[in-house]
Amino acid sequence: MSLCLTTRIRTGQIRTGALAGALAAQMLLAPAAGAATTLTLSNWLPPKHVIVAEMMVPWINAVKKATEGRIEVKILPKPLGKPPAHYDIAREGTADLTYGIHGYQPGRFLLTSVTEMPFLGNDAEHISLAYWRTYEKLMAKAGEHRDVKLLGLFTHGPGHIMNVKSKEITALSQLKDMKMRIGGGIVKQVTANFGIAQMFMPAPAVYEALTRGVADGVMFPLEAIDGFKLEKTVTNVTRIDGGLYNTSFFFVMNKARWESLSAADRSAIDSVSGPVFSQLAGKAFQARDIAGEKKLLANGGTITNAPAAMLDKIRGFAAGVEAGWAKQTAKKGVDGAAALAAMRAEIKKLAGQ
Repeated sequence: MSLCLTTRIRTGQIRTGALAGALAAQMLLAPAAGAATTLTLSNWLPPKHVIVAEMMVPWINAVKKATEGRIEVKILPKPLGKPPAHYDIAREGTADLTYGIHGYQPGRFLLTSVTEMPFLGNDAEHISLAYWRTYEKLMAKAGEHRDVKLLGLFTHGPGHIMNVKSKEITALSQLKDMKMRIGGGIVKQVTANFGIAQMFMPAPAVYEALTRGVADGVMFPLEAIDGFKLEKTVTNVTRIDGGLYNTSFFFVMNKARWESLSAADRSAIDSVSGPVFSQLAGKAFQARDIAGEKKLLANGGTITNAPAAMLDKIRGFAAGVEAGWAKQTAKKGVDGAAALAAMRAEIKKLAGQ
């Protein structure tokens, strides 16, 4: 309450009806001057993980700046559910914002597998930006994210084959019967031909599985060496030129919460999201790939480049998977083969090839 109003009340210079009106007006005006809208973000990774420290936090800061402080984002201290639940956590409004992996929900998303295919490229920044552009141009019309506000699509760097058996793997036959953790989606289909015992678990559980001998290896990008503290556990990486797979990530907001914001704030958030965020995310993953490789080598690990014969066998398996996926996309009114070709062309363009 202002000093002036307080003085007038004490001296009896304001009548009861006027007092009520003055108080009501002041209560309405006071918060408007400095209050911010706070959005909540459910986070399921450690605070120092690249997704949190180098994607979510910079985006949060960018949103605050773009909205001139009108929008603030609070990262919740604990996740509001397991990793596979996070799309629905945003969809239902349990939290305003979430990120996650499309492949954690088998059968729910089809078109996002465009970025999970083998041999897309070696730079996560190029792949992520090309992913957003391709999805927006050729796939968004199918409405797979119609029930949320899509803020970003991105992928980590190319996935490789890692093991804890001190083995240099140069042929698929060497993988026979090895217990390998893989993600869902396309990589599951491609590696079904490898003769491995496929294991499925969220990425944060991999360290324990490898150190306890539950798993013999994992299909991961090099950034995971540092991200999940595997530098003293993984002994060898078989590098797949162009990548064995990539993982499709989403960054989304509750639709009703989005629509409740002012047009100016929505526009401001859009200006730092979409292709801007997707490129930011890919660039951060790419830098961590380089750091992860250095950390592996510094701790005595080795990297073996997969020979041409091994790559050719994987390409043969991948071709069948790509064809099957493209056939399914037609049911959603999307030419999957054309989208994949367009994305590969965009990646090469960004890479200056």
